[in-house]
Amino acid sequence: MEITEKNEKNVVVLAVQGEIDLHVSPSLRTALKAKAQAKTPRLLLNFANVTYIDSSGLATLIEYYQSARSFQGKFGLCCLNLSVRSSIELVRLTEVFSIFASETEALQALAAS
Repeated sequence: MEITEKNEKNVVVLAVQGEIDLHVSPSLRTALKAKAQAKTPRLLLNFANVTYIDSSGLATLIEYYQSARSFQGKFGLCCLNLSVRSSIELVRLTEVFSIFASETEALQALAAS
């Protein structure tokens, strides 16, 4: 798994690449924990190049979401492939996370909030 970071329209965008499973979710957890500690006001995870996510990866996203709520941080996911979206829908996280079809759509929504 690789993570690249950029800042667009006052939104921190982490582009994640590869599979998010038990072996690599600690790396994602570390990256997200740093964003929570910095109280990043708006964070977007671009999953365009994520091919798989397991329960440990989903737990990592939930942990960040809970941390961000403590400082009113906004959090979103974009560009989910069918497999990743299905995993998120299966556990009904679509009701919790803001999910966007494209990075452009996500940036507009998060920047406006």
